[in-house]
Amino acid sequence: MGVVPRPSLIVLLVEDNRHEQVARRYLKALKYGTHAMRFVTSPSGAGSAEQWVRAQFPVQLKACRRRQAETKLIVLIDADTLTVQQRSAQLDQTLREAGLPPIPNDSREIARLVPRRNIETWILCLNDVPAEETTDYKKTRDDWPDLIPTAATTLYAWTRENAKVPTSCIDSLLIGIKELQKIGLG
Repeated sequence: MGVVPRPSLIVLLVEDNRHEQVARRYLKALKYGTHAMRFVTSPSGAGSAEQWVRAQFPVQLKACRRRQAETKLIVLIDADTLTVQQRSAQLDQTLREAGLPPIPNDSREIARLVPRRNIETWILCLNDVPAEETTDYKKTRDDWPDLIPTAATTLYAWTRENAKVPTSCIDSLLIGIKELQKIGLG
């Protein structure tokens, strides 16, 4: 991939607090301080968090591109009942509607992370708990905060160069790992 300059700012467009916690811990494992992270999180009670993230995507992309310093944008949006490809196509459609071109697959400025069905599926997989991507695990456990630190540490390990990702890793997470590797955060 070549050497990519370390960004001075990473903007994270996320649906909720759980997304934010996983992303924050992942970036801390990469040795980014809080000054290098800016979270744009859907306000609770504002309706569909997924729709809010899609609406904010072109706004945040334009803001990132206007910055003079090296900036990365990470969009973390659940697939819900869609596939990763369908949700990514929706993000591209949102850009087209805003008069922007879709994100090329080899873009090093943007990572689109699309957990299928939701972030809880990734958290389980990263904790070596078998998970199906079509099952909604959101309300099945009370220990999500306890699982997030291990999930973020495992995500860090799996995104390292030459990492051995287990065959039990779910497809949407494999795609997410490639997205994170592509933008070269460190």
